[in-house]
Amino acid sequence: MDLTLAIFVLVYLAMGVGHLPGFRLDRTGAATVGAMVLIALGQISPAAAWAAVDYRVIGLLFGLMTISAAFVVAGFYDWVAVKVGNLNVGPKGLLAILIAVSGAMAALLNKDVVAVAMAPIFCSICVERRLNPLPFLLGFCFAANFASAATILGSPQNMIVAETLHLSFGGFMAAAAPVAVLGLPVIWIVIVLCYRGRWELAGDAQPSTASVATAPVALNRGETVKTCLVASAVVAAFIFSDLPHMLIALMGASVLLVSRRFASSNLLHHVNGDLLLLLFGLFVVNAALTATGLPEQVLAGLRGIGLNLHDPPSMLIIMAVLSNIVGNNPAVMLVAPFIGGSHAPEALGAAIALGTGFSSSAVIFGSLVGIIVAEECRKRGIALSFAEFARAGLPTSIICLLMAAVWIHHLG
Repeated sequence: MDLTLAIFVLVYLAMGVGHLPGFRLDRTGAATVGAMVLIALGQISPAAAWAAVDYRVIGLLFGLMTISAAFVVAGFYDWVAVKVGNLNVGPKGLLAILIAVSGAMAALLNKDVVAVAMAPIFCSICVERRLNPLPFLLGFCFAANFASAATILGSPQNMIVAETLHLSFGGFMAAAAPVAVLGLPVIWIVIVLCYRGRWELAGDAQPSTASVATAPVALNRGETVKTCLVASAVVAAFIFSDLPHMLIALMGASVLLVSRRFASSNLLHHVNGDLLLLLFGLFVVNAALTATGLPEQVLAGLRGIGLNLHDPPSMLIIMAVLSNIVGNNPAVMLVAPFIGGSHAPEALGAAIALGTGFSSSAVIFGSLVGIIVAEECRKRGIALSFAEFARAGLPTSIICLLMAAVWIHHLG
């Protein structure tokens, strides 16, 4: 047990810091190495390790990421980003439109893929218009995190929760979407208040764009229409059929991979294989720790202080804190084995989704979207400090978490 616990702690230290301190081993590498070491040292058998991997989650996530990647290859994300960025509206109006578009796309597609595809374009357009990129990139980031909590499609953690609690698409959306959508105007209000008088680039300030600017991918209308039809069919099947979510997503991905215009390798290049491998590793690491019995002792201690993983309000608090320590997906992976059999699965699923989604904007590393935005700023010499991020993100997260707590209490 001591060896398993030590490996578990090192893996989740890497989840929180972003890498294993002292080594160039990132989150995915740490999860993979941790799983391999546990198997090699006999802390978990190969059969038990394979059994620990939830193929439903992996298959669902791969299928939906492939569908989202098809929009990237077709140039749809770039086309939307350019259209929005070039609208002839004032800064506050542009921010409102950007928040609405970011939220809608994150809820219906994978938020991380949306961020990777669209953040660089938005950043370049803001600089070209002599606008301060920070309020717009923060609005984009917060909206993607918040609105992604509205549907199963929005983020990997939502998919894990939905498969673990056996939630339907409609049931999950009815429980989580109302508050997720209400969070969007809160984002606009807070950012407008924080950036009064700071909408334009100051004086001769000119962030660097030459070394990082890339031409937007040209829109392929045929492939975009095809992808829209497949994505619509997948969502309709989620809502109106009883087929497993994984099979629906994989069928949609299969249709898109067979194309006369684009090579399948080009499409698969945009699927986040690192995330899939990270989940594989965490499934094994978590299963090894569970076998020691230690998690049950921790859960008993939590119940002793009034925190119960089957209680939606408690789970909202737990996930809001835990996701900012180890990250959204690892946090959900930690609690997933212990949330089955809930008497209110929709409320519990909403608490987990809203807790991870709303708390993601409190700190830069609270979500992958925040890290992506910060990296785009770094490349261009735009100063986005922890304090600057938290100045708008922390009050936004707190207000929306309070709204979520009232809503979850109502659902429970």
